[in-house]
Amino acid sequence: MQSSEALPLAGLKVIEFTHMVMGPSIGVILADLGAEVTKVEPLGGDATRRLLGAGSGYFPTFNRNKRSICLDLKSVDGLGVAKKLCAGADIVVENFRAGTMDKLGLGYAALSAENERLIYCSAKGFLPGPYENRTALDEVAQMMGGLAYMTGPVGRPLRAGSSVIDITGGMFGVIGVLAALEQRHGTGKGKYVTCSLYETTAFLVSQHMAQLAATGKPAQPMPSRVSAWAIYDLFETSDDERVFVGVVSDSQWVTFCKAFDLGELGDNADYKANNARVLARDVIIPRVQAIFKAMTKAELLAKIESIGLPFAPVTKPEELFEDKHLNESGGLVDLTIPGGAKTKLPALPISMDGARFGSTLDVPHIGEHSREMLVELGLDEAEIERLLAAGAVG
Repeated sequence: MQSSEALPLAGLKVIEFTHMVMGPSIGVILADLGAEVTKVEPLGGDATRRLLGAGSGYFPTFNRNKRSICLDLKSVDGLGVAKKLCAGADIVVENFRAGTMDKLGLGYAALSAENERLIYCSAKGFLPGPYENRTALDEVAQMMGGLAYMTGPVGRPLRAGSSVIDITGGMFGVIGVLAALEQRHGTGKGKYVTCSLYETTAFLVSQHMAQLAATGKPAQPMPSRVSAWAIYDLFETSDDERVFVGVVSDSQWVTFCKAFDLGELGDNADYKANNARVLARDVIIPRVQAIFKAMTKAELLAKIESIGLPFAPVTKPEELFEDKHLNESGGLVDLTIPGGAKTKLPALPISMDGARFGSTLDVPHIGEHSREMLVELGLDEAEIERLLAAGAVG
């Protein structure tokens, strides 16, 4: 654990009404950077806690460094506590269906009328427009936004192997919040920030849209694409492993040919320019494949690293727990998750002055901080007991 006092967002209060991934990802980024984030959960806890299979890692990943209070927002008392929390907040984050928070009296219009400095971030499926009332998920956005088409082979659209749109959409939410905070320094007033899944996906595939504009030809799915470089592929090794290697500049091509004794290719004037090599892939790739197939994975990785070219072994997520770089650089955060299991998960992928951002609070238990927070709101013991007994707070 580390002290949060010296972190860049220390002193900022965030109230989070979120579930699943996109909304919580906004909160965990702000929390890791030092903001005091309170997660408002329904009685019994966020249903995300109980997901199975691919969803079982959502809650532990995106809810560290937060406090938890459980409220019945359908009750007058529970809603009253929520409004008190928001009245003292710098930032509110929510990712419920359009109109849900407004109906509760917890929308931006209602809360900002009482707290004009409030920055309110809504994480939605779509920004305002014809689709804004549709229900969306990460996979929905990947399918309709072109990412699944680009990821899978022709005729077989495939979602990316992570909740990449939820997480990236959340990152854009944080960017919007930080921009609003900066503007608030001058105006004294907050802003309403909206981030979305669909528009995030469109932004991510914009390079492929631009390809059509630049070439007159639509982008092909990544497995079928014409590479921008002659060597930018997975290669098999003698021990039946696979290694990605890229040669992405003319100078790297010279280095590569010298290191692997490909003098006849390196000296060939027809191959000195990248685009010419791309057109000659049918000549170059079989030669490279044969050389790499005669080497073990360890031999190939060592050789490529020694000459400074881009490379990567094909790694499974579970292998990252023992990754030398992540462990020695502070890239993994030690956590105890609900249920008592101890683990380590990736830290924010940024550093400041060489320091990484870690853990100040473990992933909270359901309503772990409810009583503590009622005390901070100034409620006396009798009122706290009444709220708990009435089931407005859990």
